[in-house]
Amino acid sequence: MSECLYEVREPGIGLITFNRPDRLNAWTGRMGNEYFAAIDAAVADPNVRVIVVTGAGKGYCAGADMGTLQAIPSGDSASSKDGASIVEGRMQDEITRITKPVIAAVNGAAAGLGLVQALMCDMRFAADTAKFTVAFSKRGLIGEYGISWVLPRLVGQANALDLMMSSRVVMANEAQQMGMVNKVVPADQLMDVVLAYAADLAMNVSPSSMAVMKRQVYSDYEKDVSSASKEALRLMQESFTRSDFKEGVQSFLQKRQAEFPPVHPNA
Repeated sequence: MSECLYEVREPGIGLITFNRPDRLNAWTGRMGNEYFAAIDAAVADPNVRVIVVTGAGKGYCAGADMGTLQAIPSGDSASSKDGASIVEGRMQDEITRITKPVIAAVNGAAAGLGLVQALMCDMRFAADTAKFTVAFSKRGLIGEYGISWVLPRLVGQANALDLMMSSRVVMANEAQQMGMVNKVVPADQLMDVVLAYAADLAMNVSPSSMAVMKRQVYSDYEKDVSSASKEALRLMQESFTRSDFKEGVQSFLQKRQAEFPPVHPNA
């Protein structure tokens, strides 16, 4: 059985589902390989314009599988190899550099590596029953997988230090108040809300515009305002030359749905 499911839904949504519900979708090396294979497939598919990630069952992703972690110090068996593949595999921050928006639909517990994965997505919608915890400090670990980069940018330095040092559990409403989550919805409505939002992006928004905006947000964070503004002017002039601009204006004037071309994976 696949540990990560992938399907393409109309009107251009690549849906990735962590699929170890009996283990609250705890992360393994195999799951990581299947997850990034699904990401690669979604990025390469011109029919996919938005990527949504969620978990099967009651959990989103409860972090690295504890059985796998337990085997690492002993250097024992295939579990140890799987643990090494968790540590040495592709990094979650890769998601910030792909051209398509990635939305986490957090349906349950997101802990440790599972939390980092959700935080590296571009947006997070959470069920009102969802729980979040950094977890690392209570396992004798440090801020892993880039969480020390992404968490302060979302919730601020003081909140990030609180969450990282205490590893306390945060419920969805508090996570939203901190800025960790974009929107909290009743658990039974989560996927309907997320898929409707993703469908709106897929049908009505220029993929090229989204790709450029995503790059701007991640790359401009540490620039001064003057540098960011100058770069934005250059990018705006480029956008005037794209067919997306002509189509966006014409579809508005003609009061019809826009027909934007797909974005190139390396745009």
